[in-house]
Amino acid sequence: MYSIYDYAHNGILYLNNILRPRHKQLSQLMIYSTTACQSRCRHCNIWKKDVEHLLLDDIIRIMQSRCVTRHTTVGLEGGEFILHPQADEIMAWFRDNHPNYTLLSNCLAAGKVINAVRRHKPRHLYVSLDGNRETYRRMRGRDGYERVIRVVEALKDEVPLSLMFCLSPWNTFDDMEFVIDVAKRYGVDVRIGIYGTLAFFDTTSGLLAADNFLKQIPQTIHETSENFDFLALYDEWRNGNLRLRCQSIMSSLVIHSNGDVPLCQNLDVILGNIHNQTLDEIFNGESSCKTQCRYSCDCNGCWINFHRKYDIILMRNLERIMPKWLIEKFYGQYRWTKDNRMTYRQFLKGKRL
Repeated sequence: MYSIYDYAHNGILYLNNILRPRHKQLSQLMIYSTTACQSRCRHCNIWKKDVEHLLLDDIIRIMQSRCVTRHTTVGLEGGEFILHPQADEIMAWFRDNHPNYTLLSNCLAAGKVINAVRRHKPRHLYVSLDGNRETYRRMRGRDGYERVIRVVEALKDEVPLSLMFCLSPWNTFDDMEFVIDVAKRYGVDVRIGIYGTLAFFDTTSGLLAADNFLKQIPQTIHETSENFDFLALYDEWRNGNLRLRCQSIMSSLVIHSNGDVPLCQNLDVILGNIHNQTLDEIFNGESSCKTQCRYSCDCNGCWINFHRKYDIILMRNLERIMPKWLIEKFYGQYRWTKDNRMTYRQFLKGKRL
């Protein structure tokens, strides 16, 4: 999923952002450019919002920020991005000016997605699939399974493609195994997420609850990359045992369709709005730096892929080169389980299915 270069670059970026907090650079920037969506998902209510868009001129201005570099991975999302009235122009701009961008899609407009990807060559395509045909209809309120498969079959050999599975109260571990099998059949990547309450999407249910959580994870999860630890550690976090600082907010950012820039995807803490300030002023301003530092040290309040996978990868890699007690000298205390002494490797070894 990640190359050695990715790990090295992100390590250097992490040091820069910690040592030079007023000059931070972004590793990831997710642009929720539109609220338009043709799904009727039970786990997301963005389709109930008034339709609004970030325009191409807004996005170009964002991309001219100093905190955005050629290494910054930019994600285009919604809603359903392909429904943005300027979707074609925006993707053409990224193709010509910042090719390190990705597209996220529900693929209900399958033909539009296929044509756009072939014309504008995003670095990666992420496709939502939360189970079989019936589960898809139940969760997303649309009979879109065949359209997802159509996109996968058309583009799997043309662009790196990942199936995005979200474990939620409306699907099961059997659905997870089904999606993993689909990914194996087509030779594509699969990434597992867990439902959470995100303010922008007006999600309402609380934490995902499951008895015997670890025992229900399908064996095939081990045939995927960097998914099992995320699920296994979720169980520790949900039970109050895991404690990691949130370092991802120092290098990852999202921008909403109304221009708001939240601290993170989980909290309704707004750093600023791109219609009133530049992204550099919002992300690296003195007030924002104080807010980022405070929440980075104290917040352990979510298990969202966009944030917590970064933290897992950071800490497991640090433990590869130095002992846990030494890391805690500069990072502060952290724990994977209720046993403060346990390392990532020890935890994972004991949790293998």
